[in-house]
Amino acid sequence: MRSTFQIDGETPAPTASLNVVKARQQGAWSSGDYAVVGTTLQIVGEQLCEALDLRAGQAVLDVAAGNGNVSLAAARRWCDVTSTDYVPSHLDQARQRARGERLNIAFRVADAEDLPFDDDTFDVVVSTFGVMFTPDQERAATELIRVCKHGGKIGLANWTPDGFIGQLFKTLGQHIKPPPGTKSPALWGTPSRIIELFGAQAASIHSEPRHFVFRYRSAEHWLDVFRTFYGPLFKAFAALDDAGKMALEQEIKALIARFNRTSDGTVVVPGEYLEIVITRA
Repeated sequence: MRSTFQIDGETPAPTASLNVVKARQQGAWSSGDYAVVGTTLQIVGEQLCEALDLRAGQAVLDVAAGNGNVSLAAARRWCDVTSTDYVPSHLDQARQRARGERLNIAFRVADAEDLPFDDDTFDVVVSTFGVMFTPDQERAATELIRVCKHGGKIGLANWTPDGFIGQLFKTLGQHIKPPPGTKSPALWGTPSRIIELFGAQAASIHSEPRHFVFRYRSAEHWLDVFRTFYGPLFKAFAALDDAGKMALEQEIKALIARFNRTSDGTVVVPGEYLEIVITRA
């Protein structure tokens, strides 16, 4: 999950400004320890691989892979996997996981907006809660299409605006001013935006709302994990004074309470995301 702390879409900023945004994002993702949160999302990668109907021997590229959830899922299905991210420490964590399971995955530091691969290289290109946070959405989508073979598939899992994480972004945006000129990452969780980004180069687009369920001991436990290990939330709290920290904490707890489906003190919060399978024309 990667955030620029914004919900409402705006006109893209000039490239130079987007580069500044990217540098700030990279710093945020390099803080904390994303793997502590990312590992809990493994089931999303497994489900996406099934939705893509992966076949053994296919060349699969995981973009903005984080700690490698989809990379590992595809490798378990005997695909030839290349896992990329622009934060080297994330790839180190994914590499450790692959080594522990004796999975053969190639790892490479790469920017989702400037992928270092030839045109028409991969049978399948995937990203879960990753590429949606690129500052230049159009360029990132173009790169996913470019490196995917004609007739190949692009598989995405993106948080929706109205789901729990989309609303968390909105809450954060009320406390931390989003970079001017950027578009909301949650737009990637809407079918209309996916059609805008990919429709001209797609033979078909199938999208389906799904839910990842956050399961934690309590609201305090969820908040402690995320503000300690999830880089953007860590940075948000660090940027606020004591009163701001308290206000943000209370609003996040209220958000958890709104989505929580239990009454026993534990957290069982469905987080809606859009699962997308695009077949390239």
